[in-house]
Amino acid sequence: MIDDPALLARAERLVAACAAAGVTIATAESCTGGLVAGLITAVPGSSAVFERGFVTYSNAAKSDCLGVPLELIDAYGAVSEATARAMAEGALDRSRATVAAAITGIAGPGGGSTEKPVGLVHFGLAATGEPTRHLERRYGDLDRAEIRRRAVADALGLLESAKPSRAPLA
Repeated sequence: MIDDPALLARAERLVAACAAAGVTIATAESCTGGLVAGLITAVPGSSAVFERGFVTYSNAAKSDCLGVPLELIDAYGAVSEATARAMAEGALDRSRATVAAAITGIAGPGGGSTEKPVGLVHFGLAATGEPTRHLERRYGDLDRAEIRRRAVADALGLLESAKPSRAPLA
């Protein structure tokens, strides 16, 4: 991901915009395995805006690190709108960031079903003073790397659109 010039340029613009606005970022990643955090922190000066990242690949990690109730995961699945929203809210609550993006999906090549096919990715965006937002993408049965690249791009888009209402905590 870091070697993708277009994504790196977007991350650079995101870091600059967040620094100018006093916005800090946390990420909660499952199917992207930390790629969003890695891309943002590849930018010099990102330490001014990137507060922390959670890689919560397992359901236990989603629960332990982000406070996602296991009952919620049991009811809706790890790849769901409910889980993505809970992950974003948990990352915001368990960090000092003003905005948090969450990603959970099925990158393949296996693990999909008719109801939840390979390429299904749910995103959550939580920002202080704003309602939590959700985005669903169905990229199709592409290769794993391409699904993850597209998910990183969409996560950047969500972060670019965030408008938290208060400055970072001291």
